[in-house]
Amino acid sequence: MAKVKKWLESRIKKPEAEYDKVKREFEMAMGKPFITIKVEIPKGFEDNHAQFLRLEKDEDFLREVKDLIKKRLVYEERGVKPSS
Repeated sequence: MAKVKKWLESRIKKPEAEYDKVKREFEMAMGKPFITIKVEIPKGFEDNHAQFLRLEKDEDFLREVKDLIKKRLVYEERGVKPSS
């Protein structure tokens, strides 16, 4: 138990970026791999700021992104370059 307490205390002292790195490595090892991407609002759509931010939690949008990823992985597996 003392080792766990010491480990936790050492983690508290680390910068947040280090914590995030360790957390991501743990999640990747324990579960399914995932990626995190940064998507900026497209030019010309700045007036749709609130609508754009809601996409992050929109289940239909997330499902569409997952389908796009599946298609892309299938294309790459077959050696076919997807059309843009």
